Amino acid sequence: MDYIVVLATFKDKEEAKKVAEKLIKEKLAACVNIVSNIESVYEWEGEIVKDFEALAIIKTKSQFFDDLKDRIKELHSYEIPEIIALDIKKGDFKYLDWIDKALI
Repeated sequence: MDYIVVLATFKDKEEAKKVAEKLIKEKLAACVNIVSNIESVYEWEGEIVKDFEALAIIKTKSQFFDDLKDRIKELHSYEIPEIIALDIKKGDFKYLDWIDKALI
């Protein structure tokens, strides 16, 4: 299967929604779920940082990943945004078919 889930974090829900709407409109993603107020702990420029962010869970196909990644980077406020793709090994046939149709 060539379906993927892309995870991307944003500074807040508003930025995530803005990017999600563009990705859907531009047919780079079929669906984006946004989870607000996730707590992230990471090292940045030698400091331990604790932030609340919004997580976008993006459903698409692997053939769109490079364009999707580039578009997120264009729209994102972070210098180095998290953009990670995970293969979907199995899924409900009707849902996967819906992804196909949404990306046409």
